Amino acid sequence: MTPAVASGRAGVVFDIDGTLLDTNYLHVLAWSAAFCDNGFRVEMADIHRSIGRPSEALVEHLVGQDRPDLVQAHAAHFARLRERYGVNALTGAPDLLRRCAAQGWTVALATSGGTADLEWMLPLIGADDVIAGATTSQDVQQGKPSPELMLAAMQAHGLAVDRTVAVGDSVWDVRSAARAGIPCIGLAGGGIGASELRSAGAAEVYDDAAALLERFPRSLLGGSRT
Repeated sequence: MTPAVASGRAGVVFDIDGTLLDTNYLHVLAWSAAFCDNGFRVEMADIHRSIGRPSEALVEHLVGQDRPDLVQAHAAHFARLRERYGVNALTGAPDLLRRCAAQGWTVALATSGGTADLEWMLPLIGADDVIAGATTSQDVQQGKPSPELMLAAMQAHGLAVDRTVAVGDSVWDVRSAARAGIPCIGLAGGGIGASELRSAGAAEVYDDAAALLERFPRSLLGGSRT
């Protein structure tokens, strides 16, 4: 496991799917189609609650099998849905990233997606000028809820454990952050309810990025970086 950083810069580690980009429900549809095509009946609500985990772990969690073909089927369905319907940044997302940078936070991304996904994700987020970098599932052996992805992002950007906050939309983000020793702000814009995020251990919960931006001075992100 990537070692924690004992001292360093203050930073915010953002999830992408459902936190910065409005992709969660397209992923649910793509996974549902992939499972149906291959003879599996999986409830969409169960799929939705599993979004945020790496694809291989999601499949294992939902069908109890290691099925690379299902991962590939999901990727193909998702690509078609993305091309047909498009993907937008969630309201307030780019402005939130810029506000964090202006406040003195180092802005890093940590996604369960792959490195190739960044090619289409980053332009849609629209805040390249303030993003220090991104860590993906291909940079670690275990994805969320393991702390490895969070710790790798912190290590890559020299972020101190006691000066770092995570922002995510799923219980997997919250649990990953907790295991990495950092607080997590939950955003309900990805479709997971505020009560579930709080029950998972979120330090604060907001409706979405725009709501967090509106309350920024009173949030964990509004405090001093010293």
